[in-house]
Amino acid sequence: AKASTVQKWKKCHSVPLLGIPNCVGFGLHTDSYRFLVFSDLGRTLQSVLNDGLHLLREKAAFQIVVRLLDCLEYIHENEYVHGDITAENIYLNPADLTQVTLAGYCYAFRYCPGGKHVAQREGSRTPHEGTIEFISLDSHKGAGPSRRSDLESLGYCLLKWLCGFLPWSDELDKVERVVEKKEKYKGDVKCLLQLCFRQRSIPDALQSYLRQVLALEYEEKPDYEALRQLFKKALEKMKASAYDSVDIKMVP
Repeated sequence: AKASTVQKWKKCHSVPLLGIPNCVGFGLHTDSYRFLVFSDLGRTLQSVLNDGLHLLREKAAFQIVVRLLDCLEYIHENEYVHGDITAENIYLNPADLTQVTLAGYCYAFRYCPGGKHVAQREGSRTPHEGTIEFISLDSHKGAGPSRRSDLESLGYCLLKWLCGFLPWSDELDKVERVVEKKEKYKGDVKCLLQLCFRQRSIPDALQSYLRQVLALEYEEKPDYEALRQLFKKALEKMKASAYDSVDIKMVP
């Protein structure tokens, strides 16, 4: 997206931070090589988790999710879905923890070319494209990912960040088992949350988010603001803002 387009969107939608990487340079080296040059995005969230955190506190997780919902709404409104939401594709800037950037668009899909939503056709694409642990059921079945796919994946990520595992995390080499479990828990969100949180308190915001997202139809437009408000209200109770510096300690 052009920087001017992003800035216009931010102003019109009252979004103070929209972390989508902008290309700051383009060079043609030879007829065979092309280069895109981006500013330093910082560190991946996965690398931060690998430092020893493993889990995120609710405050940090909710702050990140609100920013990602901003990003996803923007790219969805511009006819594309991301297709591979994972901590490996989310960047934090140690020098400025207000910056959260969504990158990694190798599985991006134009779900709405010219304003017309593609039809849901299983097997129309290669099945299981993306990060197996977090991709949506649509992606598993070879249907073009839609808006609900990104939000489903984000829900799985949030659950993993808060609990450290998903019911299928130890069976990623058995993709059909992963699909079976995602199908099972799509219809039983309460059981999914109880299994992951065990004896811990389940955040109302997460429970509501998963219920709403997993109930979306393939072509249905999500209510992004309602989803953001779930986490913003939870953050307000923590006396925090969604757009404060992310509450996480990290080294450069």
